[in-house]
Amino acid sequence: MLKIGLTGGIGSGKSEVSKRLSARGAMVIDADLIAREVVEPGTPGLARVAETFGGGVLRPDGSLDREKLGSIVFTDSEKLAALNAIVHPLVGERVAELQRGAGNDTIMVYDVPLLVENNLAPMYDVVIVVDAPDELRIRRLAEHRGMAEADAKARIAAQASRDDRLAAADIVIPNDGSLEELDARVAEVWDDLLRRAAVG
Repeated sequence: MLKIGLTGGIGSGKSEVSKRLSARGAMVIDADLIAREVVEPGTPGLARVAETFGGGVLRPDGSLDREKLGSIVFTDSEKLAALNAIVHPLVGERVAELQRGAGNDTIMVYDVPLLVENNLAPMYDVVIVVDAPDELRIRRLAEHRGMAEADAKARIAAQASRDDRLAAADIVIPNDGSLEELDARVAEVWDDLLRRAAVG
């Protein structure tokens, strides 16, 4: 099994690359997505969140009110730690379950936004960084997410620098052109990963 850490700064196009790798046969594990799954209505995770933070973090339909919970935990490091103590082990269990269910020849791609910030590169056989210039990322965030330029700059500044991210990369996928160019780059990378998996 080949374990790939896929990362890239906000607005770099990491999710576009993730989609394309999945379409080629990679098993993509998106930690953010799993973190949402483990607190869906009816899960033990959501019950523990409500028990810890009160029923006020639930919407009338019983689902988690993320904005309400966010306003509680992001201003209080102890409460954030309490939330992480509930969610992180559940995410870990789910990831382990997915790994157990995968074949030995699987190419597992872990979509990890903060891979560089949290020094997680050693956990993977290969680290892929999706890269785009900051000014292009700012433009994308404005066009695709309606983010104000100042907000986009602040989000980029809060993440690892472009140089730090590139320094952690085994493979860099430049994403500063068309989607067709991105398709071609991902195809080359996929061939490379298949070769590495065969050798491994």
